[in-house]
Amino acid sequence: MTEYKQCIIIRDDLKLSRGKLAVQVAHAAVSASEWADRMTLERWKEGGQKKVVLRVPALKDLFELKEIARKQGLPTALIQDAGLTEIAPGTVTVLGIGPAKTDEIDKVTGNLKLL
Repeated sequence: MTEYKQCIIIRDDLKLSRGKLAVQVAHAAVSASEWADRMTLERWKEGGQKKVVLRVPALKDLFELKEIARKQGLPTALIQDAGLTEIAPGTVTVLGIGPAKTDEIDKVTGNLKLL
C-alpha cells in the first residue's frame, strides 16, 4: 500500500514561541492540503493524515524547497504572518509540502532535520 504524508518546514532563524509556531504549522498544513488532488487527499486522510515537521536555517532555504517541490508537481503553501503579535507583517514563517506520496516528498525533504 502506498503511504502518503505532509511535511511542514519551519525556519530556525525566527525563534518563534511554541504557540506561534504551532499556529503557523497549522496554517501550512491546511493551506497546502487545499492544493492536493482529491484522490491524494482522500488516501492521506485514510492513512491518518501523517505529518512531519522539519526545519531549515533560513528563508532562502524555504524558497529553494518550494521551487523544487513545485517542479515535482507537489502541493505547496508558503505562509506569511499577519504581523499582529511576534513578527513583522508579511514575514514568511513556514512551508507546507503535500500531502503526497511519501517517496515523492522524501526526494525533496529527505535530508532535512526534524524539529
